[in-house]
Amino acid sequence: MGTVNVNRSVSDAFYRYKMPRLMAKVEGKGNGIKTVIVNMADVAKAIGRPATYPTKYFGCELGAQTQFDFKNDRFIVNGSHDAAKLQDLLDGFIRKFVLCPSCENPETVLSVSQKKQAILQACKACGYHGPLEFNHKLNTFILKNPPNINPATQGSSLTEGKRGKRGKKNGEANGETRTSDNDSEQANDTSENNEENGDVSTNGDRTSEKGEDDEGWSVDVSEAAVRARMQDLTEGAKGMTITDDLEKTEKERLDLIYEMVKRKRDAGTIGSANKELLAEAERLEVKSKVPLVLAELLFDQNMHQQVKKHRVLFLRFTHEDHKAQKYLIGGIEQVIALHKDALLPKVPGILKLFYDTDILEEKVLLEWAEKGSRKYVSKELSQDIHSRAEPFIKWLREAEEEESESSEEEDDDLEIEYDDRAKASPLKEQPKTQPARKPAVDDEGDDLDIDAI
Repeated sequence: MGTVNVNRSVSDAFYRYKMPRLMAKVEGKGNGIKTVIVNMADVAKAIGRPATYPTKYFGCELGAQTQFDFKNDRFIVNGSHDAAKLQDLLDGFIRKFVLCPSCENPETVLSVSQKKQAILQACKACGYHGPLEFNHKLNTFILKNPPNINPATQGSSLTEGKRGKRGKKNGEANGETRTSDNDSEQANDTSENNEENGDVSTNGDRTSEKGEDDEGWSVDVSEAAVRARMQDLTEGAKGMTITDDLEKTEKERLDLIYEMVKRKRDAGTIGSANKELLAEAERLEVKSKVPLVLAELLFDQNMHQQVKKHRVLFLRFTHEDHKAQKYLIGGIEQVIALHKDALLPKVPGILKLFYDTDILEEKVLLEWAEKGSRKYVSKELSQDIHSRAEPFIKWLREAEEEESESSEEEDDDLEIEYDDRAKASPLKEQPKTQPARKPAVDDEGDDLDIDAI
């Protein structure tokens, strides 16, 4: 069994989103002929949708009834249909219900607003959020069977054991628990009626026990019901685990930051989101490159005003991080390229403003001035920016040299003062004790000579 791109219009062999190729098996004869989609569960998992959705979509497109056997992972479309035809129909389902309408990325999730009776689509890749654009017969099925409930209950009775008993009453000889769309509603009605009569379902066998203690209370411990409850626990645990964002490429992670900054900027809350942006950048492990994104989104021809406005935000990313400062300079070059007429003559002042606000350090600026780069802008523009920045760089170097000379002179003066103090201190203290000590010293000297003899 091979794999194909989820979006088959993408011919890239290294496209990261893959799904198994659809496999179909025709069973039965005459009026009972049907097509079993053998690996629908695996395909549905790959595209992030319940297996009931594409199966029901096939039924809508082909005008055929569908059946779901969750216990055996059998998803059935009545009639004879080859795998190639179903694969083409699956492409239509993916285009309408899986791909993001903004970036065509399949990392989307569906949700149902019961109040508005609307299906909402959200993209984890680009941040898109809005109503489902396509109006299809499947929409009604999705509204009745939201994706956030257990897939084993979509299009079926919520009580597996009661549905199984109902199937036995209808004389299903093969023992499979199958539920068509019409059977689902009837099973729910039967379930509600039996609960009102006080029945208790155990292991799929119905035991009628009427009494005050048992009335209105039932537990389904059939294999399918236990599996359904375990699935609920698994889905809940997923919300507490780390997302798979770190498995994405660096560019995709930067795109997530880009969309986040853009939303905050458009909403006017970028000033109060400093810590939030920093935490998200550290989580995605792209902190050093975020200044490049910030420069692109927050700067324009009025950069001299915007630097002061967003100073705190930039400092959170560039403080004592030379790598981040180098990426910021690259972002500044890109903004200058977009607004050359307004910003190119102001290059020295712009760089000095970043230096005065402590966003860019002297060492990083001098290293940048040593060598031009065409990583962010063209080689010609890079040289032009460097030549215009030369007055500021010259001033920076001279200031550094003066500071170095001044510090050396201070060190020399400090040594001289220390020597003077060292020599002067005994001279100041000696006159006070000399008159009393001089005779004593001579006597002691004579005594020592006598002892020596």
